[in-house]
Amino acid sequence: MEEPKNGVRIVSILGTSRPGNFTAKALSLVNDELLEAGVDVTTIDPARVELSFPGHPATDGAKEVQDAVESATGVIIATPEYHGSFASALKLIIENLGFPSKLSGKPIALLGVASGRIGAIKSLEQLRSVCSHVGGIVLPGPVSVAGVNRVFDDEGHCLDETVEKQVRGVATHLLDYLDMNICPRIALEAIVRAGEDIDIPVSTTRRAR
Repeated sequence: MEEPKNGVRIVSILGTSRPGNFTAKALSLVNDELLEAGVDVTTIDPARVELSFPGHPATDGAKEVQDAVESATGVIIATPEYHGSFASALKLIIENLGFPSKLSGKPIALLGVASGRIGAIKSLEQLRSVCSHVGGIVLPGPVSVAGVNRVFDDEGHCLDETVEKQVRGVATHLLDYLDMNICPRIALEAIVRAGEDIDIPVSTTRRAR
């Protein structure tokens, strides 16, 4: 896999395979913010990858998902709230990330959406627990969008500027964490590998705005 120019690669995971879902519309804003930052982004969509149930032979799709997450600097997971929890499609992705999980040691930012007034609080709480259990570094301050069916139109445009800013903030929050905690380590490893002095920018992920 080709190394991104700034050394940072983000994997965004869509937590539902439901056609026309609002989760994908919210996640597209996060991905757009990452792309504006010049970051390499790979999106895992459960509707586009073949995965096996636990205990069954791993599929080629599972290997692709594992490779993507293993090579990622950070991960963003977007989830709807179905029946008070996150969707089975998302759990299947997590189950296919192996044991030990490829999420182990990865900084993870969470985004949840729901049609109800309280948003995706329940699904985010459970998702945080699962991701932490497998060793992920789940960042504080997950974003929950309530009334998502009224916030986005059919074309995926966000109709609420405040909500759009919050959703895009999922990306900036993760990039800020990487700037402070992960990128200095990447820079140090590059120096050690090179065996000589090299110029390393203060920030390897953030773009001029």
